[in-house]
Amino acid sequence: MQYSSPQEAVSLVKSGDTIVVQGSTSIPVVLLKALTERAAELRNVTLISGFGVHPEDAPYAKPELIDSFRALSIFVPNNLRHAMRDGSADTIPVFLGEVPSLFRTRQLPVDVAFLQVSTPDEEGFCSFGMSADIAFSACECAHTIIAQMNASVPHTQGPAKIHISKITAWCRVDEPLVEVPTPTPSAIDTRIGNFIANEIPDGATLQIGVGGIPNAVINALSTHQHLGLHTEAITDGVLPLIRKGVIDNSLKKVLPGKSVGSLVLGSRALYDYIDYNNDIEIHDVAFTNDPQVIRQNPCPMSINSALEIDLTGQICADSIGDTVISGVGGQHDFFYGSALAEGGKCFLAMQSLTSKGQSKIVAHLQPGAGVVTTRFQPQYIVTEHGIVYLRNKSLAERAKLLISIADPSAREQLERAAVDRFGIAFLRLK
Repeated sequence: MQYSSPQEAVSLVKSGDTIVVQGSTSIPVVLLKALTERAAELRNVTLISGFGVHPEDAPYAKPELIDSFRALSIFVPNNLRHAMRDGSADTIPVFLGEVPSLFRTRQLPVDVAFLQVSTPDEEGFCSFGMSADIAFSACECAHTIIAQMNASVPHTQGPAKIHISKITAWCRVDEPLVEVPTPTPSAIDTRIGNFIANEIPDGATLQIGVGGIPNAVINALSTHQHLGLHTEAITDGVLPLIRKGVIDNSLKKVLPGKSVGSLVLGSRALYDYIDYNNDIEIHDVAFTNDPQVIRQNPCPMSINSALEIDLTGQICADSIGDTVISGVGGQHDFFYGSALAEGGKCFLAMQSLTSKGQSKIVAHLQPGAGVVTTRFQPQYIVTEHGIVYLRNKSLAERAKLLISIADPSAREQLERAAVDRFGIAFLRLK
């Protein structure tokens, strides 16, 4: 069945339904706005979101609509942050790579999937484009699939496609995709990037995130050879390395010759580059983030960031105190997979100070801060002041190492905290 308007398409949604909403830079906003228009006639409709980027707040996540819609996320997208703060939205703490299994085992039952897909190819298959991550598994489990079909969505390669006959209802839209500007690395970012790049061998497989520091790492890898890419998010930053042949995926064991990710975000130039590009594949996040898959590739390098880290190595990456602003994502999955692999390395990189001049290396995490990565997992911690290795170090040894790469203005206070906390064990290291 097909419908010509968004309003007709979303008429299939019933009270009590659970909808999974596709994310990344391809959130199906036209469908969400049409659904919100039905608020008066709907009750207890749950909308589950993953990672996503959009300049407008989610239309359904408003205090006055809480009887109609429940906004739920498994990685708080930027368009739900205001709703999280006022209590109109909620989040489930979960490893992103485990979400598909929650759908498939009906621990999180899915009734409807909302997608933004490409136009069909010659065989009638539409691509998930920018976001297979949780949308791919949601479509396996949903009894109703509603899509906005957009010619701006690139036709990405890999298994993340759906035949038009499997789409219950669709409407055409003609809208540009959201673009995410590529951050220019600062001088501090560049220093951090150089520390990390020096630890990455030729032939390694990269998992790399989003932001100035990841781009600085990429810039510092321009003379490396035969790198691979198996990551969660593919961004503009990797394009220079792919075009130069630095990333050629020739030594990978899993999908050799292919750059692999579960979502894409960046510029129109990136979207055009991946359109029908057989060298890049987009997969279900249950595949990309599986530690047992990650560990099979040669020397997997996991490069992630944090909001703060305490003197024992506990890492907070999803909240500022009680305020949840993102999610676990793939940090744990790639840390674990890389740690299991021969030659694998895990890097946690951050500037030593916040924008307000506060140290990100702290004696104790803020009250309410979430521990995304436990003190049992970190290997390399990197700031602009150096790189230290925490694995197999005692608590007191960790404190000494972390203080050495903290901002100089914070070191005296951190040392006093370490003496109070670890006593003679810390003092004997001085």
